[in-house]
Amino acid sequence: MTTYKSTQVTARKRIVIKLGGSTLEQLNEQFFKNFKALQTDYDLVITHGGGPAINRALKKANIESTTVNGLRVTTDEMIDIVQTTLIGEVNPYLVSQLTRAGIQAIGLNGFDAKLLTCTHLDEAVYGHVGEVQTIAHEAIEQLLQAGFVPVIACIGATDNGQALNINGDTVASEVALAIQAESLLLVTDVSGIRIEDTWQTEATKKQIDTWIAEGHIYGGMIPKVQGALDCLAAGIPTVQIVNDQLTGTTIVGG
Repeated sequence: MTTYKSTQVTARKRIVIKLGGSTLEQLNEQFFKNFKALQTDYDLVITHGGGPAINRALKKANIESTTVNGLRVTTDEMIDIVQTTLIGEVNPYLVSQLTRAGIQAIGLNGFDAKLLTCTHLDEAVYGHVGEVQTIAHEAIEQLLQAGFVPVIACIGATDNGQALNINGDTVASEVALAIQAESLLLVTDVSGIRIEDTWQTEATKKQIDTWIAEGHIYGGMIPKVQGALDCLAAGIPTVQIVNDQLTGTTIVGG
């Protein structure tokens, strides 16, 4: 994870909202109402993946997909499909939904203004999967100042123009660090962390480590909370795992 230092002065606090592929296909009217309510006090940036749409496109092309360490191995024949799906299908769909809800959204990807400059994470293992080197946060700043909501697809580019697939949580955390966001919201299909049938409104690293060790946190929630803790360690003040109504668990240091 890149560490960013900046002397920029921000008039309004910022929140980065990361939408997973399955979540953004199920956004409802309440999500947009809550989103607009947040805009009263915060500048907002959205990052998104598109797993379900990519899976459908790969299946249509008769291409099998595999993962290593939670990352989709992206071969030469897959990267064009991933790029086309995220930039040409998922991003415009999300922007149109936001626009219909009265939100001034503008779609972006790593090629725009060299927004996400990357190198290969480990080409021998993952293929065309990227590791973020720099973020052109000035472009995001200008859009926020003009009243737009940047909507960033998780596609990066190398210096020579090779498209790279990037993990959605990684893009979200890197963008949040680059613009000195007050908080990062990871929108999922659950209402945060549930321990013994009780939804937790707040959790610390110590509590999470204990819950994992005791088996209360398991499966797909483990990488979510570990990613949240990584974001905290990198300097983001709070990370929240929330549902599509933007309510859930706030993870704080300690």
